[in-house]
Amino acid sequence: MIAAIALPRIMRIGGGALAETKGVLDSLGLSRPLIVTDPMMVKIGLAERLQGMLGSAAIFSDTVPEPDSDAVDRARAAVRGEDCDCIVALGGGSPIDTAKAVAVLAKQGGRMRDHKAPALNNGPALPVIAIPTTAGTGSEATRFTIVTDSETHEKMLCIGASFLPVAAIVDYELTLTCPARLTADTGVDALTHAIEAYVSRRANPFSDGFALNAVRRIAANLRRAYRDGADREAREAMMLGATEAGIAFSNASVALVHGMSRPIGAHFHVPHGLSNAMLLPVVTAYSVPAAERRYAECARAMGLIQEGRDDASATAALLDELRALNSDLAVPGPRAYGIDEAKWNGLLPLMAEQALASGSPANNPMVPDAEAITALYRQVWAEGGQAR
Repeated sequence: MIAAIALPRIMRIGGGALAETKGVLDSLGLSRPLIVTDPMMVKIGLAERLQGMLGSAAIFSDTVPEPDSDAVDRARAAVRGEDCDCIVALGGGSPIDTAKAVAVLAKQGGRMRDHKAPALNNGPALPVIAIPTTAGTGSEATRFTIVTDSETHEKMLCIGASFLPVAAIVDYELTLTCPARLTADTGVDALTHAIEAYVSRRANPFSDGFALNAVRRIAANLRRAYRDGADREAREAMMLGATEAGIAFSNASVALVHGMSRPIGAHFHVPHGLSNAMLLPVVTAYSVPAAERRYAECARAMGLIQEGRDDASATAALLDELRALNSDLAVPGPRAYGIDEAKWNGLLPLMAEQALASGSPANNPMVPDAEAITALYRQVWAEGGQAR
């Protein structure tokens, strides 16, 4: 199998890397950036700090936590109004995904739904320079973006080189003030990326190395970063692990957890990383029989079992650890989160259909049908979780 590998053209990784942003823009011949960010980055002064570094840049901060097509259209209008030649995305996955979507629409036109999977987008796009402020989505290094259709409430997966940032500025110091809940949710998101990339039917030797490195870093440091946000060593490891996981899944794809997670986010406004965490133990248990060796290698990378133990023991340890991690990070189940049971059950057929339509479940070791996905959603509800 020939693996098609795609990476940002330029990457700056390490504490203080934010200061390199202006030099990166200059090296690319770009001079009219729009900073796409969120209200929190404006409130804490980081957007203005970046604006000062760049000399001249407009700021668009009207993004929403789970990007929707209305927010994308507003940002596209800002790009046109400022005659921008590039977008600097500052924030978590939501501003970065918004920026990537705007970059494509600004050059290709149409509506966001015109670009959703299974469409493959390799056409022109405005250059995006991505600066993550959370250690989670890895969106700074991926050829994917996720946008909810504001009319249909479908959470759309959009794929292709058009969505790949031209540059990524990965500065772990930007995560030092992340609150514990955000640290937990984004951290489990990154862990899910790494595990799913490694067990994906599209995994390859290139993605495997990044996936296992990410698993090692995240498993060793997520609890530390959650308990002590000022732990610089843990924060640095988490930031690098999240980027490695992004590279891994961008080049191998995610699988069933993400396919099932997107409808939960779209219909119930659950943060993406949290909905992944709700699903990860149950979906992993379902999938293990089809890729026992691969899941066992994840357990070994996490240091969960002594060398020489068999794969069955390793996968059992992995499942125990995923449940323990959710407990330690106070991850609620759908009921504990406050989702209405009748609404949950009523939407299961549509959610299963939307999960399958995204294409991600087809990458899973155990490929489900709609009936299997519905059963898994019911199991996730039944197993519950901690209070929020």
